[in-house]
Amino acid sequence: MELWGKVLAFDEMHDGTGKPRKPFADYAGWLEGYSPAELRRKAREAETFFRRTGITFNVYGASEADERLIPFDLVPRIIAAHEWARLEKGIEQRVQAINAFLHDIYHKQEIVRAGRIPLKLIAENDAFLPKMLGVEPPGGVYTHIVGVDLVRTSKNEFFVLEDNARTPSGVSYMIENRETMLRMFPELFSRIPVQPVGDYPTNLRRALARSAPPACRGRPTIAVLTPGVHNSAYFEHAFLADQMGAELVEGHDLRVVDGRIAMRTTRGYMPIDVLYRRVDDDYLDPLNFKPDSVLGVPGIMDIYRAGGITIANAPGTGVADDKAIYSYMPDIVEFYTGKPPILQNVPTWRCSEPDALAYVLEHLEELVVKEVHGSGGYGMLVGPAASKRERAAFARKLKARPANYIAQPTLALSTVPILTRAGLAPRHVDLRPFVLVSPDRVHITPGGLTRVAMKKGSLVVNSSQGGGTKDTWILEDR
Repeated sequence: MELWGKVLAFDEMHDGTGKPRKPFADYAGWLEGYSPAELRRKAREAETFFRRTGITFNVYGASEADERLIPFDLVPRIIAAHEWARLEKGIEQRVQAINAFLHDIYHKQEIVRAGRIPLKLIAENDAFLPKMLGVEPPGGVYTHIVGVDLVRTSKNEFFVLEDNARTPSGVSYMIENRETMLRMFPELFSRIPVQPVGDYPTNLRRALARSAPPACRGRPTIAVLTPGVHNSAYFEHAFLADQMGAELVEGHDLRVVDGRIAMRTTRGYMPIDVLYRRVDDDYLDPLNFKPDSVLGVPGIMDIYRAGGITIANAPGTGVADDKAIYSYMPDIVEFYTGKPPILQNVPTWRCSEPDALAYVLEHLEELVVKEVHGSGGYGMLVGPAASKRERAAFARKLKARPANYIAQPTLALSTVPILTRAGLAPRHVDLRPFVLVSPDRVHITPGGLTRVAMKKGSLVVNSSQGGGTKDTWILEDR
């Protein structure tokens, strides 16, 4: 157990006596056969593999380098089959509610009429796109790919930390982490029954193909739209396009031809049916959004509204992962499913509300404060780890723009050991399972990306803030 504040963090690998918990029992027995020196040698091998493969991410504003390796830790995170079964039910319920919510706010807005969500929260939301009002996406799917960030605080307690409904990233690391473990420790996977994750690209292609637009004829043509090589997730864009057998395209490769979006090929321009875009809404179409954007395709929104192409995820989905909207997710889930949420939110204060703002300002040293549109760990304050000067500076920002922030208690996130020079040591983790949504089903990959805070005591797991990753094992149900 690791102490955070005055709360003991739940150790996922060991119980209170230091013995391995049941999901880790077989792995712990195997681990005893390796010396710390051997494990460190394997860790160096893994780093060499990642460098040769080119598994990097770009860091904006970093002075020391444009590209970095995400630290990979050899100790897997292991989740029992029965634990995963409950998480699956909760994730599926939540994703279905998010899709229903998005359809509603761009059509009848019944949840607003019912008084469950303030109209102001939608109408003044930067991620809300009036140009999507009345638009019916192919198959009724808004969020084809969703990442749901989960944290664990005890043996039986998981919380949803946030929803990623725009362009969730990290799935390539989930796949490559597993591939690395399979190459280095093949005997482990014959000893321990772990559910596979390597079929994600195949399932992604199937989900996208099922969401083809009315204009599609025959087998759908799928492409991945990337902002280019300087984007922080470019490796992932190229990886997924290659693994799906799809084309990797940039905005200048596409144009409108005969009422369709077509990509440039050696045989001329060929129509695309499904575009998995990794470009933000504002840059998607210079005729409809930012006029100076060179990343998108002029006129693509008009083709989309006419049913000529599927855009995944649909424009305007960012409303659903806004952190102010997040605070209403329990109401959203119950409103659209008729049942209370299986997975709970982290308690959240909306700083736009005067009483909540007053409480947050008074308790900054205990809370985590986040920007409602923030991501990647940027623009946030971890109160217990911040200095008095940092808290005072953040308080000024809160007072200036209270509606821009929400606050949450500092949870004692569960820990999983990492390999350090001194041996195994506990570090805090979260989990991002990846969900694929098509008109006829919801598919949840058994696992996801476990992100780990590599620094002792840190709760910040984002790769942009120095966090690393682990392979996530969901055990087969024996």
